[in-house]
Amino acid sequence: MAWFLLLLAGLFEIGWAVGLKYTDGFTRPMPTVLTVASMIISIVLLGLAVKTLPMGTAYAVWTGIGTVGTVLLGIWLLGDPATSVRLLCIGLIVAGIAGLKLAA
Repeated sequence: MAWFLLLLAGLFEIGWAVGLKYTDGFTRPMPTVLTVASMIISIVLLGLAVKTLPMGTAYAVWTGIGTVGTVLLGIWLLGDPATSVRLLCIGLIVAGIAGLKLAA
């Protein structure tokens, strides 16, 4: 269950990271509310996950999910560049996440 909570926490982290772009500097009310709500949910879920998972592993996986998801959505939604080096680095992050999951 803790890994599932951690996955959800990571997805909400992606939500708030991408949501920051749509808040337009926190001047748009609805995107701002959704972004702040995603931040709170993400942190609460992370807090629940670390009750049973090692803190370092949970935090690294949480930020890894957020990083990979945010970069991929940036490429898909926002037109960020999808260079081979960026994609290779995403692969390395995913490999690190998988390694931490296997080691925990």
